[in-house]
Amino acid sequence: MTYGTIGIIGAMQEEIELLLAKLEERLTENHAGIIYHRGVFQGKKVVLTRSGVGKVNAAVCTQVLIDRFCADVILFTGVAGAVDPRLNIGDIVISTSSLQHDVDVTALGFARGTIPYQEVSEYPADEALIALAEEAGRKVFPDRCHRGKVLSGDQFVADRAVVKGLYDEFGGACTEMEGASVAQVCFMNGIPHVVIRSMSDKADGSAHVNFAEFTVEAANRSYAIIEEMVKAL
Repeated sequence: MTYGTIGIIGAMQEEIELLLAKLEERLTENHAGIIYHRGVFQGKKVVLTRSGVGKVNAAVCTQVLIDRFCADVILFTGVAGAVDPRLNIGDIVISTSSLQHDVDVTALGFARGTIPYQEVSEYPADEALIALAEEAGRKVFPDRCHRGKVLSGDQFVADRAVVKGLYDEFGGACTEMEGASVAQVCFMNGIPHVVIRSMSDKADGSAHVNFAEFTVEAANRSYAIIEEMVKAL
């Protein structure tokens, strides 16, 4: 598969630092308060950016990538909390779909996670990109990469009961704060995407112990996957 411009997003600086260090011919632009780095990575034209934390930041960032930089594929990289009890810190989740778990209009009869009056509330990742991510994962982290549903919400989940509820209700693999909004914007614009998340914690209240220690390691794992994917795109 061939794409003209590859958009790569991370929410935090740690999640894009390695990519930024390898970006050649870098030019920097500021749009809507977000810094975008245009350049060449693995011989491909890319735009790399740190969206900031949360769904609104991620949505704005994604739309700017599409409108101003003509990105025709979006890769989201970073860390997340494991929801599926079978996942361990350092495992990687490749999104099959993404859903906003904090959308709650149950009082009007809608299932939780459903955006009212829209046909789609769970946004599928691109099958070709999923396969590419799995291939990259097999190469750099054998047996540590898993397909799964990414759950997003504007909250840092750190309660075991909430984690169990997210798994039981949605069958989610992991929880974070941006992926589903990126997925929704890509869906609305007809742009293929995939979310690559490395588990930095178990989303179980121990993040204050795990998060700082494992965020850099997890971000490095996500970088390795993205690097292999861009080589192949």
